[in-house]
Amino acid sequence: MTIRNNEPLSMAEVTEYLDKDSEAMKFIKKFTKTTGKEAKEFRKKLESLDLMKMKSEHISKIIDIVPENHEDLNKIFVGTSLDEDESKRIFDTIKEFK
Repeated sequence: MTIRNNEPLSMAEVTEYLDKDSEAMKFIKKFTKTTGKEAKEFRKKLESLDLMKMKSEHISKIIDIVPENHEDLNKIFVGTSLDEDESKRIFDTIKEFK
């Protein structure tokens, strides 16, 4: 196996690179709420918000956890504070994929 790039992915996005019958796939399916295709669409939508404070690592965690309140969202953005508008935009996007 060759590593082509180093980019954070959500667990759902990882499933597209795993063998369908592997132990890792079975484990990930227990915890993911979306498919790989949905996760990619979710990522594109979050990236299109164009928030300077939101990095790729944050997007992956948002997809994995799908936070339901501001407290959960703030746990993802440790060391960074989101203003009310940024949080609202993120939650609006999350609502589209629930």
